[in-house]
Order: sequence, then structure tokens, then C-alpha cells
Amino acid sequence: MRAADLDLDLDVFAGPFDLLLTLVLREEVDLLEVDLADVVLTYIDFLEAKGELDLELATEFLVLIAALLELKSRLMLPGEEEELVDLQPSEAAEELLARLLEAHRYRGAADYLTRRLAAETGYRFRQAPLPAALRRGTLDDSRPVYDPAQLGRAIGGLLRMPAEISLSHVTIQRVTVVERLRHLRSLLHRGRFSFDEAVARADRVTVAVTIWALLELYKRGEATWEQDEPFAEITVQARAENPWATAEAV
Repeated sequence: MRAADLDLDLDVFAGPFDLLLTLVLREEVDLLEVDLADVVLTYIDFLEAKGELDLELATEFLVLIAALLELKSRLMLPGEEEELVDLQPSEAAEELLARLLEAHRYRGAADYLTRRLAAETGYRFRQAPLPAALRRGTLDDSRPVYDPAQLGRAIGGLLRMPAEISLSHVTIQRVTVVERLRHLRSLLHRGRFSFDEAVARADRVTVAVTIWALLELYKRGEATWEQDEPFAEITVQARAENPWATAEAV
């Protein structure tokens, strides 16, 4: 028989041990009114009647009793009350065991920090200025850290002009937006033209600047464009009201 199935007959409760655990966690039975010593004595009587000791079951019982003692000690000390969730009887023992293991981890961490603090007791930050005797020094106390010749070579290296940086990989802009605006307006005299025609034999920088110039014409209301489908030819057309429009554009 598991320790949680132990039948109890206490002043405030009568029934299996797992039911007591559930009622305690649900706060339906006040743990302060439960005499845990009677629970231990009942378990000892059970072992004597059985005539043998099952170490696994005994360990489970000790863990549950230890968890109940821990919870009872917390209730007896002032502090914030914890909200307990509703648990099934089969989950009550696991909840108590989890709380016990959690408390064991915290105690282990506290012991580790205590040992670390004890090991650092010999190191303290200085809160007062140095004594006057230690703040005075002589030239005899000063020694060169580096060879003067090595320091001279380092400073001499800073005085030398660095090698010229190559800008051959940098793309240099050869046209301006104003120049491409002039070019596009000259093409608008015909009423319409294709964008490929406007950037014929042009490099990538010129194509990019031409796009900016075309957007500027659109913003000023001088031209518009259309494209039947993606990646198809772009046709630029002069607006009827702009000064570059011709009878063909109208």
C-alpha cells in the first residue's frame, strides 16, 4: 500500500492520507489544526502491523511529512499567503514533493552564495584616500616600462603619411538630375517615348539618375507613364497641360 493510501483517524480529519493532502492544498482543512505527530504514529503502527519495512514507501512518506511540516512552518510565520489551486487527490502528493524540491534548490543556492561571500571576506573596497606617505614618490621609484627606442619608433610611425587609398572600386556619378531632366524634356517634344530609348547605351548610374528625373517630371505634372505588364516596355507620355505637349500627345 502506498503512503498516500494510509487511513488516518485524527481529531479534525478521518480518511485516507491523500485526501488529507488534497484538502490541505485546497485550504478546506486548516493545516495548523492537524497534528502531524499523530500521522507519524499512525504510520509507525501500520509498519508494525505489516511486519516489514518498504524503503521506497517509507521514503515517500518521509518526503510528504517533510513537505507538510514545511507548509505548516510557513503558515505559522508571518508572510504573504500563497493561492493554492484545486488538485485531484492523486496530484496532491506530487505538488508537495515539488514544493519540497523547490525549497531544497533555494537552500542549496543560499548555501553556495554564503560560501562565496565567506571566501571573499578578505577583499574590501577602499573607502578612504591613500595615506600621505604613499602619495609621495621620487624619480628613483620611477622606471621606464618600455625601451625609449621602441617608443620613438612608435611615434615615428604615426608621423609617416599613410599609403594613398584606391577609389577605383567606387562608382563615380557622371550625370546629374538636371542634365537628365533636360534630356527627357527634349524627348517629350514628340509627345511620347519609351524609357529604353531614354537610357539607350547608358551605364547603370545614368539609368538610376534618369529614374529620379522621371519621378521629378511626374511630381511636377509634366509627364506620366504606363506599363502593360511587369517587365514590359515603359511608355512615357507628356501631359496635355504641360508646356512640352504637342498635338500628337493630345
